[in-house]
Amino acid sequence: MQTVAPHTAGDPQSSTKWLNCHLRDLQARLAQAGHTVSLPVIRRLLYAAGYRLRANRKQREGVAHPDRDTQFAHIAAQRAAHVAHGQPVVSVDTKKKELIGDFKNAGRTWGTSPEVVNVHDFPTDALGRAVPYGIYDLTRNTGWVMVGESADTPAFAVDCLDAWCASELRRCYPHATRLLIEADGGGSNSARSRVWKARLQDQIADRYGLEVTVCHYPPGASKWNPIEHRLFSEISKTWAGCPLRTWERMLDLIRQTRTDTGLWVVAQRNQRVYPTGGKVADAELDQLNLVHHVVCPQWNYTIRPRGPAPFAVAA
Repeated sequence: MQTVAPHTAGDPQSSTKWLNCHLRDLQARLAQAGHTVSLPVIRRLLYAAGYRLRANRKQREGVAHPDRDTQFAHIAAQRAAHVAHGQPVVSVDTKKKELIGDFKNAGRTWGTSPEVVNVHDFPTDALGRAVPYGIYDLTRNTGWVMVGESADTPAFAVDCLDAWCASELRRCYPHATRLLIEADGGGSNSARSRVWKARLQDQIADRYGLEVTVCHYPPGASKWNPIEHRLFSEISKTWAGCPLRTWERMLDLIRQTRTDTGLWVVAQRNQRVYPTGGKVADAELDQLNLVHHVVCPQWNYTIRPRGPAPFAVAA
């Protein structure tokens, strides 16, 4: 182990150690010292000394936000209150953007031979870039994915919610008066986005006569957003190893997503162009019927309709 010592690194506060060299480097140093040792023997000696082939482990999250636990408790309370009164609760987010074309898709699938795809993932070779925005209904265990091909903007996100309300809300919650949205703190549904809030007021609260409550997850906690592990992860499993060669192929794979617990998914394509850089003036923001919650007001707020809804929710 004297040859290994100069190549050993580790954490001085624990027994964790690792090598910063390859087995062939150790073999060469042993040969210089007059020892002829095969790679399998070196491997066995390292195993006996407690060394293993290991990957990095994502475990250290750093300093948590001081309001993290308070926010999680508030989200749970809001969710329980809405479910108890038969009101819809949805989780929203944008899935990883995908290039449409002959490109490698991570994962493996059963087959007699691998599918041949491009060596390089050049956007210029793609039919377009897909922007899948998802809505997961926690009560009904259903997913709604709108695949855009423009920018991931607040306008696009609210258009997806608008389409969901026009279809699913009227059909499944005909007497709904409130809607709870669980979202990440950034992206197109950012907690600080004025456009997101203004669009929710116009297209959801006012149009459908809904009291819309939004609860954002704290920074670094987006993995706890239900849509991540109940919808997006299942879609990734469905299309693992399947090149997304066409828009329709992508939509079909999303629609094929199923689980043993009864998940089913609706997928649509949105070909509208969404310009970036939208702004909402202070005067327009003051016109919103928006009330921040007492608990973590930076992440929790309710938007109430400003008048009678032009489209009644009830059938």
